Amino acid sequence: VQLVESGGGLVQAGGSLRLSCAASGTFSGYTMGWFRQAPGKEREFVAAISWRGGNTYYADSGKGRFTISRDNAKSMVFLQMNSLKPEDTAVYYCAADRLLGRLIISTKLADYDYWGQGTQVSVSS
Repeated sequence: VQLVESGGGLVQAGGSLRLSCAASGTFSGYTMGWFRQAPGKEREFVAAISWRGGNTYYADSGKGRFTISRDNAKSMVFLQMNSLKPEDTAVYYCAADRLLGRLIISTKLADYDYWGQGTQVSVSS
């Protein structure tokens, strides 16, 4: 699976961005996630969605502001980010967990097998 993110950019605090992740290759059955990495910090979990979209999970930092969704017919995953804050500034990565039948969405980096190159999100105050 190859993953390509897009949609990042510079936005003022309080603004919105919609990140997209295009997947090529086998996509069926995979849980998809978004992670981010700020300068000098470790990569962290942001949100994830199960294959059929019935289950989603968010880090506390994004609850109520971020929404993850997917369009399996188009092999796309999205992250709608509203009410952005300067602390949301980071490189955002799309990732795929290929373990079929995982009962609980994983927030662990090590459980995600495929990664995109990332897209920069910068939020000015």
